Amino acid sequence: MSTINYYKIFTISFSLLMGVNLFAQSDDVSPARKQAIDSLALEKVRDLSKYISIIGNKKTAYSEATRVMDRAEELFAPGSEMGVSSLNRSEVNYYKVRKYFERLMALNYDRVSIKWYDIHYISDLERQPDGRYVGVVTIYQRFEGTSDDGLKYKDTTKKDITIYVERKVTQIQGRTIEFWDVLLGDIRVTETSA
Repeated sequence: MSTINYYKIFTISFSLLMGVNLFAQSDDVSPARKQAIDSLALEKVRDLSKYISIIGNKKTAYSEATRVMDRAEELFAPGSEMGVSSLNRSEVNYYKVRKYFERLMALNYDRVSIKWYDIHYISDLERQPDGRYVGVVTIYQRFEGTSDDGLKYKDTTKKDITIYVERKVTQIQGRTIEFWDVLLGDIRVTETSA
């Protein structure tokens, strides 16, 4: 990961840690804090998009793809699933995150291109009874797979990604710090087109 990405992650994480006392006093998320959380959520979705492109790329070395899979898994809440659709069938299959990545890496094409675009929130963060906030981000994924023997497939899929925002606790230099973290949840396929 480049220095710029580390800087972005540090900056967003730092902004989430700032004003921790404000969070400790109230369960409500201030507008400024919500904006920082939204930025972090969208950044994690964009990171996942990059990771999926790397894992799916047939030129990526196995060791690098495995390392990227590990990083991508860290973005998700435990037990999350990802939907897979095709123009050739009506049902959507769902796989645990790691299984999805392994299947993506093993696709039977010589070249694979996966691009995400039009990433945006479709539902505002809503507080749940357990104290977490949940929202939904929508993305469009353009998939193209080609083989040297002439096999070609492409589709565009609209997907909804569940976003979980929850309070976490960590120790920094002996102090207990509360902060909000963002995890990705299930990725549901809502539409597949040519």
